[in-house]
Amino acid sequence: MNRIAVSPKVLRWARDRAGLAAADLQSKFPLLAEWEAEVAQPTMKQLENFAKATRVPFGFLFLPEPPEMPLPLPDFRTLESRRPQGASPELMDTIQQMQRRQAWLREERIEAEAEALGFVGSAKTTDDPNAIAREMRRLVGLDDGWAQRVPSWTTAVGELRNAIEELGVMAVINGVVGNNTHRGLDVNEFRGFALSDPYAPLIFVNGADAKSAQMFTLAHELAHLWLGEAGEGLSGFQTLLPDGGEVERFCDAAAAEFLVPAAEIRALWPQVADSDTPFEKLAGRFKVSPVVIGRRAMDLRLVERTEFFSFYRHYTQQEFAKKARAKQSGKSSGDFYNNQNTRVGRLFATQVIRAAKEGRIGFKEAYDLSGLNGGAFQEYARKLGVSLP
Repeated sequence: MNRIAVSPKVLRWARDRAGLAAADLQSKFPLLAEWEAEVAQPTMKQLENFAKATRVPFGFLFLPEPPEMPLPLPDFRTLESRRPQGASPELMDTIQQMQRRQAWLREERIEAEAEALGFVGSAKTTDDPNAIAREMRRLVGLDDGWAQRVPSWTTAVGELRNAIEELGVMAVINGVVGNNTHRGLDVNEFRGFALSDPYAPLIFVNGADAKSAQMFTLAHELAHLWLGEAGEGLSGFQTLLPDGGEVERFCDAAAAEFLVPAAEIRALWPQVADSDTPFEKLAGRFKVSPVVIGRRAMDLRLVERTEFFSFYRHYTQQEFAKKARAKQSGKSSGDFYNNQNTRVGRLFATQVIRAAKEGRIGFKEAYDLSGLNGGAFQEYARKLGVSLP
């Protein structure tokens, strides 16, 4: 039986990149420790299985050194979000899937002689982010106090996402790769990204995040589209310190004014200033994270920096504990077809379904683009009001 000499550094890189410890792979590869110590070698079949388990291209395992795998788009994340072993397979697969969708929809719209979306690339980082935020609200159609009128964070996120799609933007929210619930996306790695294009702009929000945090990411990534190609990239913003460069600072400021206008929070602040939980009280009104309210209050000098950062440390500790409990309880991921409204989106799904129905693309391509196969594709089309043969 032929054995393959493999660099132990490459083996360790492959499992580190996949977020797997040696113990996680022990049952499938009992000799992994020996392979990494170079006292034993895998067979070709074992190496193929190892590539599948770690989601690394098979040919990479024959390299003498771990390869460089650059992100396929600019990286605006702070250092805290960047993994030393490189982007995870989950992040890379998600970006590539969204790029495929964007490329397909772009061609569809150009062939249909659709007009380019004028707001994409209409701003510069030297512009006033508050003025851009007001323009964003005008185009999206949000009036003052809109978030207060919706009953929950979930509803607010859905309404904002739908309003963004009405502009012609694919707005995807997903916490897993496609529909694979075994491949979760890590909020510590990224919060979202924007893919700029005047015909098929796309924003992606990490759905593993809290609903209140998703609101801010939606607005933040929308601001990236206003910057056009200069704003295309990956966002992390783990802390709320302004260390993400001029693009991130601009988008943070625009998103904050978009969701929590200065005039509104200043008018409301006297009603909550003496409360023990002023940030939480206003968070429910604006349907954003209390951290966003706190940061907004600090920037507007309604509270001292020390007060905000004391709250920030306490709140994030609580959130980490809450996430740990939720993970242990194994919460339900919700209705499959309702999830497709955010994982695929009506805007993109309707275009793909109609193209398949009209015979302009084959059903296999439609399945690949939407991430839905056979009966699931047919059923989702029916729920969107499109009947297929």
